[in-house]
Amino acid sequence: MALLEVAASSVASAFVAQAGGAGRVELCASLDEGGVTPSHATIVAARAGLSIPLYVLIRPRAGDFVYSEAELAAMLGDIAHCRSLGCDGVVVGALTPDGEVDRPACARFVAAASGMGVTFHRAFDLVADMAHALEVVIELGCERVLTSGGTPSAVAGAPQLARLVAQAGARITVMPGAGIEPGNIAALRDVTGAREFHASAKRRMPSAMRHPVAVALGMSAGETRTDVDTVRALVAAIA
Repeated sequence: MALLEVAASSVASAFVAQAGGAGRVELCASLDEGGVTPSHATIVAARAGLSIPLYVLIRPRAGDFVYSEAELAAMLGDIAHCRSLGCDGVVVGALTPDGEVDRPACARFVAAASGMGVTFHRAFDLVADMAHALEVVIELGCERVLTSGGTPSAVAGAPQLARLVAQAGARITVMPGAGIEPGNIAALRDVTGAREFHASAKRRMPSAMRHPVAVALGMSAGETRTDVDTVRALVAAIA
C-alpha cells in the first residue's frame, strides 16, 4: 500500500488529514505562497493531536531557496525547536545561485535534525541537474525528496519522476507532489513506481464574515483547508 502525505497549513487541516487516512502530515503556514514555517503554538497543537508522523516545513520566507547566514541561523533554530517538541521530522532545502544543492547549508540542517527524519523539499525542482542533485541529497542523509520532476505538476513530470525513482532505488524515497488528485494518483503510481505521494487535498471554505466592511475591503474570503473527502479518495485510489 502506498502512503499519502498531506500538506496542512493549519491545525484543523492536520487533524482532517489524519481523519481522512493520511499516513503523514507536513505542517506549514501560508500554503498559497508555497508554505513557510508554522508558529510555535501551531506545531505544539498539531503534535498533541496527531498520532501519525508529523513533519514540519522549515522555510523562513516565500521566494527562492538561496539563504543568507541570518536566515540559515533562523532555520537551524526552528529545526532545534521541532526536535524539542517531539516532531518526527523536518522538511528542508537550500540551493546555490547556480542551481545546485547547497551542501554546506543542508549538511547543517541534517546535523541539527539528528534523531528526526529529513525530507528535501521542492527546491529540488529548481536544480540544474536532477540526477546529480539526487546523489547529493542521498549523500547528505536525507530520507526523502519531494519533487514534481521539475515541471508544474507531477503528472507532467511523470517521465522524469520515473527516472528518479529508478535511480534512487532503495537509497532514498522519491515522493511525487504538485497537482496530485484522486483521478490521477493511481496512474502516477503505476507510471513512476513511486510509493509515497504528497498532496494538499485542499478546498476553499466559505467565510464566516457577514459584516459588510469585510466584503468592501476584500477580506471576506474563507480559509483554504484540507478536505477530508479528498483525502479519503486519494488514499482509496492507492490502497
